[in-house]
Amino acid sequence: MVITDPQQADDFYQALLERKPSYVGSFFVGVKTTSIFCIATCRARKPKRENVTFYTTLKEAMLAGFRPCKVCRPTENSQQTPREVQAAIDLVRDSEKAKITDQQLREGGIRPIYVRRWFNQHYGMTFQTFQRMYRINLAYQELKSGKSATVTALDTGYESLSGFGYTFKKVLGHSPKFNSENAMILIDRLTTPLGPMFVCASESGVCLLEFVDRRMLETEVEDLQKRFKAPIVNGENQHIKQLKQELEEYFSGQRSVFDVPLDTPGTDFQQQVWQALQKIPYGHTASYQQQATSLNNPKAVRAVARANGMNRIAIVIPCHRVIGKDGSLTGYAGGLERKRWLLDHEKQHA
Repeated sequence: MVITDPQQADDFYQALLERKPSYVGSFFVGVKTTSIFCIATCRARKPKRENVTFYTTLKEAMLAGFRPCKVCRPTENSQQTPREVQAAIDLVRDSEKAKITDQQLREGGIRPIYVRRWFNQHYGMTFQTFQRMYRINLAYQELKSGKSATVTALDTGYESLSGFGYTFKKVLGHSPKFNSENAMILIDRLTTPLGPMFVCASESGVCLLEFVDRRMLETEVEDLQKRFKAPIVNGENQHIKQLKQELEEYFSGQRSVFDVPLDTPGTDFQQQVWQALQKIPYGHTASYQQQATSLNNPKAVRAVARANGMNRIAIVIPCHRVIGKDGSLTGYAGGLERKRWLLDHEKQHA
């Protein structure tokens, strides 16, 4: 819909001026003088306030006659991984045991330099490191199933056992000999209508789901590695696949409750708070005071708020459903506009 509230429109315009990533997907801005529309992080010259109209969905901006901006490419960057990058990722996943070369990328119509820049910017690693982690993840799974290190090394494309052992230890921190104590956390990137997110999963369940621009993300990732005593490696398991499917259903309005297994290390009190969050019905909200009362500890409002802030699994553990006692939107790690969007989305489909 068109944003008609002046204050909200002013907030969106300020976010556009400051190129705030936490607003990506919250609005699309149509520029009347050029007939193009952009997302919050667009690097193009900023239009005057009187020359813009804000929409809540990409479809509405296009129906109003606006064309996608060639600078920020909203049809790609508001939700989807760019085509060339996704094609490169698909090549890695389809050829898990073979290294993808620049020549193979070019043969597939993919620019290697574009892929490298995108991975450095959005993953914080090179495309080669991404590939290496995928191959090591596959090797880990095969070792776990009982294969020997020699057979696994040759089967995953390594020319020597020593080279395989060096890479394996560099990534996972131990030699390629499986035992139950050698745990590993997998991380993958997914896209949503509110911008890209990172998901982490252990063998027991999803342990992190956060927007990639979340301020404390790096600290959360480091904390997970310490708690699980395990490295984080790029890859995908059944829990990540299930979460992606359930999130797609959630954003399309077809799912109100998540079934994916979770793995949420924390104190007993934090566990109680996170469980209470999951009891807030879809399409409804609760205050911090109500949450504290539900835990039979009405004076623990601040403690409840702190525990909410320590939630590592956005949306699935719905801390966005907690609001201020006066009904106002309060702090949300993903940004208040994302919180507003999620609450509006749930009310619409409840």
